[in-house]
Amino acid sequence: MAELMENPAFRAFATHAAIVVLKMLLLAPMTAFFRFKNGSFSNEEDVAGKSEQEKKKMMKTDPDVERVRRCHLNDLENIVPFVVVGLLYALTGPDLSSALLHFRLFTGSRVFHTVSYVWALPQPCRALSFLLGVLVVVSMAYRVLSATLLL
Repeated sequence: MAELMENPAFRAFATHAAIVVLKMLLLAPMTAFFRFKNGSFSNEEDVAGKSEQEKKKMMKTDPDVERVRRCHLNDLENIVPFVVVGLLYALTGPDLSSALLHFRLFTGSRVFHTVSYVWALPQPCRALSFLLGVLVVVSMAYRVLSATLLL
């Protein structure tokens, strides 16, 4: 492991992977914040001890809560593939400038995706940031396959 940390491309990957994973993890407490702020709970045990009338009022969906939840789900669908493909890409020994470009573009696209999702920026902000992240992962996957494919 110590040898890997001497590889600048791997260190860059580790840094950016940690950033996007932490960003994704922060969406869970953000969801909880909006649940409490807006009194919107999805499980009956979350409103235990309340009257039936209060339970009905609190057992509802809320647009703010659902927006953050969908953003979190989108992160799960995109950050996990980045971590897997990015690790493989970093292990192929890419040029540092190319690796940094890939990792920075992905990290920036996911941060901007979260901002545009949570603050409801007008389209195509969210769509373009999503697409950029996907294209980065596809580019890295192509480079992994090019470097490793034995025909």
